[in-house]
Amino acid sequence: MAAKAVILHAAFLAAAAFAAAPALAQTNDPNLSQKQIDCLNGKTAAGADCDKDGGGRNDGGKPGAGTTTGGAVFLPALIVDLFPNPPAGPATPAPNPPNGTPPTTGPANTPTPAPTPSGPVTPPTGLNVAVPPRAVSGEFVPDEVLVTVAGDAAAAQQIANSFGLQVRSQRQSRLLGTTLVRYGIPDGRPVGVVLAQLAADGRTQRREPNHIYSLQQAAGIVNYAFDRIALDSKQASGENVRVAVIDTGIDDTNPALKGVIADQFDAMPNVPIEKRDHGTSVDGLIAGVGPLEGMAPGARIYHARAFEGGKSTMDVILSALDWAAEQDVRIINMSFVGPKNDLLGTACRNARALGMVLVAAAGNNGPKAPYGYPAAFDGVIAVTATDAKDGLMPQANRGAYVFISAPGVEMVAPSGAGSDVVTGTSFAAAIVSGAIANLIHAAPDRSADDIEKALAATAKDLGPKGRDNDFGYGLLDIKAAGAAKE
Repeated sequence: MAAKAVILHAAFLAAAAFAAAPALAQTNDPNLSQKQIDCLNGKTAAGADCDKDGGGRNDGGKPGAGTTTGGAVFLPALIVDLFPNPPAGPATPAPNPPNGTPPTTGPANTPTPAPTPSGPVTPPTGLNVAVPPRAVSGEFVPDEVLVTVAGDAAAAQQIANSFGLQVRSQRQSRLLGTTLVRYGIPDGRPVGVVLAQLAADGRTQRREPNHIYSLQQAAGIVNYAFDRIALDSKQASGENVRVAVIDTGIDDTNPALKGVIADQFDAMPNVPIEKRDHGTSVDGLIAGVGPLEGMAPGARIYHARAFEGGKSTMDVILSALDWAAEQDVRIINMSFVGPKNDLLGTACRNARALGMVLVAAAGNNGPKAPYGYPAAFDGVIAVTATDAKDGLMPQANRGAYVFISAPGVEMVAPSGAGSDVVTGTSFAAAIVSGAIANLIHAAPDRSADDIEKALAATAKDLGPKGRDNDFGYGLLDIKAAGAAKE
């Protein structure tokens, strides 16, 4: 009965949304004057006179009369993976005002144009942006939903008109195989209510909150990873293996990245770049050159900037993933964590079907944290972090989805224009991505399925015997994985 009541309530709200759409008034009242009828139909040139004599209004002149406020609809608890010890630094972009009120627009709130990156950058294509994406705080953007639509731009706009929404961006997603629309909610309705209303429209295929995702860097010498994963630094090579990295902006003037970056893409060009450390470290650990050599020197990094202030949203991440897929990469490194999202799951599943190896951070929220995504999706290699003595990083997420362990505690890595000591499952994921690039360099025809099986079969068991929730299959052994037979 409770479920039925919720459905009926959602249907009532949907009907109210349709009723709020503009329409011509109809009446059979013989006592109305022509002017009053025109006011009802919105045709009177002197529109101000309509309000003076009441023609065309039936709300008694009370502001907001005739509107209906529905009961609250609560979404299930969502996962938010934040930095355990966020470092001091410039303030992140201000979140939306409380109570889901959409931000005001005007010259004072116009985003400052992003500075031009120092390396080659591919601008977004096929993206119709009415309101630029922004990095915000919380579990999901409070005044937006993401919807896949059966149809073109006209269909997307019709849906917006029907439900009182704004088309903030729309594009054709390669990995989702359909049109992805970011709708704004201008009237403060809760996200859960709007998702329930949209579910009744057959033109919508999938409907999700615009979830927030977080980079996985814990608070923070020589890189001990080569020794721990059995990779000879003198023989390490990922030459010409294409690796996509979805992360913050980077400082491509860092000597460790000289000649490493094949191309760049900015998935949030209207948000100024303030932080470049995390992305620089991840790229450097994968394919850095010089004194701070990465796991796979010679690999070609395709870097997608999708984070600012440690945060991003689902629509931005999907844009970065689509771009990565178009670059024909073999590996995608995702050093971030957020809640389960069906759109992200579909994109990951389709990327894996195209032969890409997906590597993701397991998360830094501690032993009791819920599963972190995209790491917990099938077909994604979830990486946890260990130290120089193969001990588990205390902040690491635990769970049956953890696949493998790799060094990720107190490692020296490129950072900004210099270097720093870094810790987190983000960096363990980078180590695994670089190690896999070595496998692909040695055997270019090796499939993603075979690589995953080899990593599991040859990992050095840590903790309880067999696969466990702390270490997964155990510590990465890339030498053994390379020798494993299909």
